[in-house]
Amino acid sequence: MSPEPADTVVEISNVWKIFGANPQAALQAIRDRGLSKAEVLAEMGAVVGVADVSLSVKRGEIFCIMGLSGSGKSTLVRHFNRLLEPTAGKIEIEGTDVMALDPKALQAFRNRKIGMVFQNFALMPHRSVLDNVAMPLEIRQVAKNERMRQAAAILDIVELGAWGSKFAHELSGGMQQRVGLARALAANPDVLLMDEPFSALDPLIRRQLQDEFIRLSKILKKTTIFITHDLDEAVRIGDRIAIMRDGKMVQIGTAEDIVMHPADDYVADFVAGISRLKVVHAHAVMQPLSQYTAANGPVPSDVPRVDESETLSNLINMAIDDEKPILVQDGGKDVGIITRADLLRTVIEGTEVS
Repeated sequence: MSPEPADTVVEISNVWKIFGANPQAALQAIRDRGLSKAEVLAEMGAVVGVADVSLSVKRGEIFCIMGLSGSGKSTLVRHFNRLLEPTAGKIEIEGTDVMALDPKALQAFRNRKIGMVFQNFALMPHRSVLDNVAMPLEIRQVAKNERMRQAAAILDIVELGAWGSKFAHELSGGMQQRVGLARALAANPDVLLMDEPFSALDPLIRRQLQDEFIRLSKILKKTTIFITHDLDEAVRIGDRIAIMRDGKMVQIGTAEDIVMHPADDYVADFVAGISRLKVVHAHAVMQPLSQYTAANGPVPSDVPRVDESETLSNLINMAIDDEKPILVQDGGKDVGIITRADLLRTVIEGTEVS
């Protein structure tokens, strides 16, 4: 799922959102006196929703922002298209300073550049599925025949082509959410914002839609900011994950980075229940080749070889069948060695000890 060119599409810098009668005074107090979120609330009656957040998202990347309820993740995502106005900070999308747009330019920018999918499907009950999907193009004043053609093509991509003439109430919850996704995609936006889109669905349907979204992402390669409170979901679909707490960004990295090297005790507790088997790869487990050969001599020629991206799960299965160390390669070059002891150490370190 790694993004392909690595240019930055979304960049936000030092974004704050403070709710209250005088947010600027609250922000100044935080900067001058170092007040905590609780102190700002007690002293000034202001709520810190987002606290000095900076991040960037690359083209084609699925960037997951996650945290517990009240962490600020849904508040943050509403700043990308200025559904919420930040108290301070800078927001750039495709090089456009979003904060500099006047209301008319902002409306056009939202319509052309950004698609959004909410937890609530928000389909128009009096419109057919096809009409719902075509709405963004209708707002753009695309001719009816053309917008219907484009909407039908998107419905085919989400495998709902036969349901275009139906109404929302005739579809299951999972199908309605796919219509919501199709509507966001119909305008061919550069950036897709998804705010817990699957969290209201039954577990089986939710997993099916995650699979569907992963499939679509490989086809359409949309730059996506995906909000979730579910770490398993973030690990399944995200190229990188950002973890928030109390409005602050605590850690940003790949699932492997976060599981193997949590930034603090909060993140360590957060990821404690995640199995390392599919998340951790050979390059994170191996010891340097020079270190191994210095202690054990040359590596035998008949040892099994794997790419550095091989999963821990497959490495363990290999070690069960063969006692030899495993040689790790990067682009055909020998870079490291994995022994059974390395695998056991990785598994034990990922086990919660009571």
